[in-house]
Amino acid sequence: MSEKIFNDRVKLKRAYESPAADDGKRVLVDRLWPRGVRKTEAAIDCWMKQLAPSTELRQWFGHDPARWEEFRRRYAAEIHEHRDELEQLRDLIRQGTVTLVYSAHDEAHNDAVVLREILLKHR
Repeated sequence: MSEKIFNDRVKLKRAYESPAADDGKRVLVDRLWPRGVRKTEAAIDCWMKQLAPSTELRQWFGHDPARWEEFRRRYAAEIHEHRDELEQLRDLIRQGTVTLVYSAHDEAHNDAVVLREILLKHR
């Protein structure tokens, strides 16, 4: 599969945005269910809690942009401890579009951004 096709198949979307037909498989990548979002309205196909940052890392980061680079490094190390789940997610992407769903308000500094980078870098 070409790099461009693979890149186009991995989307990011906040859990508070409405699902869309072109989302493909919607995969929640947070450890906690998004506050105020009903499961029926979220249209989540798969919840991959094990690929979410650990509670300790999430609390340390606290969505502080000053800690972003260190968060990325630590989170990448955690993700690589879950190779089976990461490969399962890659298999879904090979089958079609996958939207990584997250709840953070900051669209540039969150776990889904890092996970997408890892997926695209290490195909």
